[in-house]
Amino acid sequence: MARYFDLHPDNPQRRTVGQIADLLRRDSLIAYPTDSCYALGCRLDNPDGLDRIRAIRKLDRRHHFTLVCQDFAQLGQFVIVDNSVFRAIKAATPGRYTFILPATKEVPRRLMHEKKKTVGVRIPEHTVTQALLAELGEPLVSSTLLLPDVAEPLTQGWEIKEELDHVLDAVVDSGECGVEPTTVVDFSSGEAEIVRHGAGDVSRFS
Repeated sequence: MARYFDLHPDNPQRRTVGQIADLLRRDSLIAYPTDSCYALGCRLDNPDGLDRIRAIRKLDRRHHFTLVCQDFAQLGQFVIVDNSVFRAIKAATPGRYTFILPATKEVPRRLMHEKKKTVGVRIPEHTVTQALLAELGEPLVSSTLLLPDVAEPLTQGWEIKEELDHVLDAVVDSGECGVEPTTVVDFSSGEAEIVRHGAGDVSRFS
């Protein structure tokens, strides 16, 4: 049964944030809100968590997982950002974008795209997510909480607990968040390729 945490959207309780971070350090899988929609998340060194995300979403090995980072300095540890794309990505963060970039050696092979050796990264503009990332001190490996054969992501914490109580360790609720996943921009070739049109404005990359 998943534990349920109710956090204030603007001033999340530090003690509760600490409890959630401790669960993550013990290899838990959580559902948490972002500035686009809810996501599934676990620690970087939690291969079982990845397998659980794949099972919940019925994902194959070609799926790009996302490293949700606290800031640009942390993001730069895990992906190679050439000078040609640095400015475009920097200007769009934090925000509702996921960027696909070549992975550094800091990224476990199991997280990379099987053939391209790339990984998704993003920096969310969400108070609760930022508080959790700051407390954890490392990125969250994440995937949009979009269930198989369902058109839209789940948006309510209680609804997620009801639906996924048996497969999650915790649900973090801070009120309703969006229903639109991030815009995904593939910069792995050096040029912007819009892979998914989502919550972020794509005009800045055209």
